[in-house]
Amino acid sequence: MTKKALITGITGQDGSYLAEFLLEKGYDVYGMVRRTSTVYYERIQHIQDDLNLIQGDLSDQTSLNSAIRAIQPDEVYNLGAQSFVPTSWNQPVFTGEITALGVTRILDAIHTVKPDTRFYQASSSEMFGKVREVPQSEETPFYPRSPYGVAKVYGHWITVNYRESYDLFACSGILFNHESPRRGLEFVTRKVSFNVAKIKLGLSNELRVGNLDAQRDWGFAGDYVQAMWMMLQQDEPDDYVVATGKTHSVQRLLEVAFSTVDLDWQDYTVQDERFMRPAEVDLLVGDPAKAYTKLGWEPEVSFEALIQMMVEADIARLQKDPQHRGFTVKA
Repeated sequence: MTKKALITGITGQDGSYLAEFLLEKGYDVYGMVRRTSTVYYERIQHIQDDLNLIQGDLSDQTSLNSAIRAIQPDEVYNLGAQSFVPTSWNQPVFTGEITALGVTRILDAIHTVKPDTRFYQASSSEMFGKVREVPQSEETPFYPRSPYGVAKVYGHWITVNYRESYDLFACSGILFNHESPRRGLEFVTRKVSFNVAKIKLGLSNELRVGNLDAQRDWGFAGDYVQAMWMMLQQDEPDDYVVATGKTHSVQRLLEVAFSTVDLDWQDYTVQDERFMRPAEVDLLVGDPAKAYTKLGWEPEVSFEALIQMMVEADIARLQKDPQHRGFTVKA
């Protein structure tokens, strides 16, 4: 019997890669999209005919109950969120409404309508924030440093709460930064790859960035969505850190991106205080040992190969369309 999966946030980076992966596995894939004035389908355009898109909203309980009732999904992947950290400072209440309470609403819809559904919650390394230990594992205490991180902590713990209170098969994947050519321009990796491509093609001559010393554990989104699926195939629900276990600075990101096009990053980069966070997260690096041993998951794309992939994809896009604006971030 064909399995059915519902993905919230299907038009985002992770949603599009997960949808591709599940289609290849033979799933019927349903995607929830919000009814807004502008809906961006660019990331899923190539598979849109194979998807079942339904309208719904993480801020609306009725639409979530209706979706679970109509689809009767075997698996639900909650990837929908206000997912950009700087925006969470400008829209903290909206971020809490969607990124925190939205998780409760969808868990409650599953509990009420179809409690045997397996649920995946997209948790985040931003929950660790001001880190208590390096590297960070499933046991590391949370200390979020942004409204986004705080909202994700709520979403994480409400998932644990519903799992333990109602015996739901509910998992959280604590994903560290994961990037791709489909990343929104608001994120530093894509901002760098896009602007390096513009500089290489003579469309720009400088790149403004914030903290060069900030370090992140960056992996490829296409690898990470496989871990999401693996979690829901286990005998028992659990939470897992998904990461590469290696960290790189923003300066290293610049070095790799510019070297891809044989340029020196220092000739084109300007540090700009506007891109500094009110409260910086200094060193995020994950310990993925549990995912390696229990799930048998490990990343395949290296940091250098990932950044090269992103720069080359942006060069190809801009050669085809010099006015290309890149993907916009989707809540």
